[in-house]
Amino acid sequence: MKKNTLLIVIGTGLCLGLAALSYGQGMNLRRDIVVAVGEAQESVFILGGSAVVDGTVKKSVVALGGTVTISGTIEDSVVGIGAAITLKSTAVVKKDVVVIGGSLVRDPGSSVGNDTVYFDLSHLVPGFMKGGSRGFLSLSLVPLILIIKLISFFMWLLMAFLVAGVFPKQVALASAQVRKSFWPIFGTGFLGLIIFTGLILVSALLCLILIGIPILLFVAVAALVLRVFGQVALCHFFGESLARSFGKHNPSVLGASLLGLLLVSFVGFIPVIGLLFSFVMSILAFGAALFTKFGTTTNWFARKQAPASPPQA
Repeated sequence: MKKNTLLIVIGTGLCLGLAALSYGQGMNLRRDIVVAVGEAQESVFILGGSAVVDGTVKKSVVALGGTVTISGTIEDSVVGIGAAITLKSTAVVKKDVVVIGGSLVRDPGSSVGNDTVYFDLSHLVPGFMKGGSRGFLSLSLVPLILIIKLISFFMWLLMAFLVAGVFPKQVALASAQVRKSFWPIFGTGFLGLIIFTGLILVSALLCLILIGIPILLFVAVAALVLRVFGQVALCHFFGESLARSFGKHNPSVLGASLLGLLLVSFVGFIPVIGLLFSFVMSILAFGAALFTKFGTTTNWFARKQAPASPPQA
């Protein structure tokens, strides 16, 4: 596989999906889509429905759940998350095919111009999450799960605009420290998360005698502030790394943060792996905020060195 191809394709696929949800320009958002022989459509985006492409799609096909059957031509890429993708013998995809979860079937004779990437996540899904239409992750629940994920994404989008727009230097400094001091930040975040969890539990118990209510509110707000700043700094870290892979070495803080948010949100869509990734992100977010004092200095918990004694005469 060519260098950085997977990362580029994943970022491209996510941007296409989010652009479809945000603007709906040139995208067909009906539940079931059919592009007949001789027809051409700009692009295809489905949420848990089905798409049959016998004609031509000028851009990409993006499927979140559902099924896609292709026997025609896709001028760009095919991206599926939890979707069943089938390429018939006459199918032509001029760029990449990326399928995460779901299934991929390629008939002999089908053509893919660049890379074919398929991650089978079925062995990571516990048995109680399977079981057809009654399974916890059944196809009928895909739209609801996606709606929740998208609401969360737009909330983080607002936070990224606010934090990266108002405190760009602090976000950039914290992001740089993630690159330089990953494990110290992870350890600081792990310890901080344990402490805040303990404080929240103690405050909840103290709520029985009323004094715990303001303490609980204070701890909850402090934890939220730490998480938001740290998350935006991590998004900047991922976004800047992705921009560098594209050859852009000096992206703006806001631009890199938004690009990183797209990538982080994309990973969050993946069953099981998304949950584990979010947990690790929480640890790192706490660590980035605490370790860098919200991007103002190095380590909040570092011992201050005593000033050097003047040389003896």
